[in-house]
Order: sequence, then C-alpha cells, then structure tokens
Amino acid sequence: MTRRGALLFAAMCVLWGIPYLLIKVAVDDMSPSMLVLGRTVLATLLLLPIAAFRGELRPLLPYWLPLVAFAGIEIALPWVLLGAAETEVSSSLTGLLIAAVPLVAALIATSTGAERLRPVSALGLGIGVLGVAAIVGVNLEGARVVPLAEIGLVAVCYAVGPAILQRWLSGLPALGVIAASLLLTAVVYVPFAAFSVPQEVPSAAALASVAALAIVCTALAFLIFFALIGEVGPVRATVITYVNPAIAAVLGVLILDERFTVGMAVGFALVLAGSVLATRHGGEPAEQPVLDPS
Repeated sequence: MTRRGALLFAAMCVLWGIPYLLIKVAVDDMSPSMLVLGRTVLATLLLLPIAAFRGELRPLLPYWLPLVAFAGIEIALPWVLLGAAETEVSSSLTGLLIAAVPLVAALIATSTGAERLRPVSALGLGIGVLGVAAIVGVNLEGARVVPLAEIGLVAVCYAVGPAILQRWLSGLPALGVIAASLLLTAVVYVPFAAFSVPQEVPSAAALASVAALAIVCTALAFLIFFALIGEVGPVRATVITYVNPAIAAVLGVLILDERFTVGMAVGFALVLAGSVLATRHGGEPAEQPVLDPS
C-alpha cells in the first residue's frame, strides 16, 4: 500500500469510527429523526452541488427505484435506528455489535443461494455468532431487547444496502448516488422531525455533534472513501469494516467513560475472526462495496 493509501485508510478508520460517539452525544438533546434530518440536510448541501457540477445526477434518473431502495436501506432506516438505540445503550456496545455486518452479509448470501456455504464459511459464521453472544451476554447494561433489536436491524441494512448498490447501481457515478440518497432521506424526514422539535435549544455539544456527523463523517468521509477505493481497490478498502468498531469502543471509553469489559474484547476478537473466515472466497476476501457511515 502506498503512503497516500495508508493515510486515506487511517482517515477512514477514524471518520467512520467516531459517528457512534457523536450520535450518543446528539440524542441526549434531540430526537433521532431530528438528528437524521440535520445530518442529511447539511451533508446534502455540501455534496449535491459537487455531484451536479460533475454531471453525476442526470444518469441516476432511469434508476430511481433502486436508488430509493438504497437510500432507505443504507441511510434513512439505519441512521434513525442507531439514534434510537443509543438513547439506551452505550456507543461502545453499539459500535462493536455493528462489527457483525460482514457476518450478516455472508449469512444472507448463503441463505439466498447467492453463494455456497463452504465449511470455512460455516465455521466463520459460528465463531462470529459466539462473538456477538459474548459482547451482548455480559454487557446488556440494563438495556431492553428493543434497542438491541434495532442495532441488529441496522446490521442487516448495512449488509443489504451494498448488495443493492452492487446489483443495480454499480455502473452509476458513486458521488451522485450518495448525494441523491442523502437528499431523498432529508426530504422524507422533514415531516417526522417537525413533530419532534426540541422544546429547548440543544446544547452546543449536541449541535457540534450534528455538524461533525454531516460535514466530517458524511460529506468528507465519502469523498475520502471514494479516493481510498481508487487508490487501493475495493478489496483492501473492506478492511476498514474491521477497524471502525474498535475506534468506536475506544472513543466511548475514553471520552464518555463507558464501560469496557473482557466480554467485549473477547467477543470483538471472535466477531472479527468469524467475519474474515465467513467472507473469504478462494483464500481471498470477498470483493464487495463497504458502506458503513453510521
């Protein structure tokens, strides 16, 4: 990997590792739907003009249906679910559980017949499930089943979203797809956020978190992500999926003083090992897009 590739990789590991911390801070003062609206509006204002200037919006028109599906599954639904879940569980626990996305993707691929379940894949899935159980089993922190189910649904969304992108939108301009998806999500959330406007002005920390999520973790991150794929290719870029949750856990412990247990550490290691085994094809990692902006 070149020096530029290494710098881009390190930047992405951080940029998509900190959203869980920022979401946790923001939802203390605003509803999840208001958070999604603020984040998508700001990011759209930054990315849409760039996509329009490059002529990357017009080619999307014939593909409006898969684009709507992608926007809903990759952005609109998971982002509000993450906000709702983090009103009850820690950002560290959320980030570590999202590490199971490659496992979910592998399970979907094998259960639908898209890929054959090989012994090594089955072993990886089994190890990964044990890892998730280790993370959750001793770290519930009094949480109800609902937020854990919400995080599980987010993992499913993040596994299905890239499949839609690869199947129906892969030949389209990437920045245009993301900018249009953010715009669609912002429009959808206007009425939802209108009924959840906070009675008091959110704290400076919450507002700064929304701004950072939109500007740094969404607009800037996607630009860097596309540059990373161009530099190292999609296969190597997938490795950020395994690093982001660790960043999220470390930040949650250091900044929010969240609890980190042996079960979390062991479970995360098992999830990573299981993901690597479950997603290998002929000795190499599966080549698929990685979109985990959280």
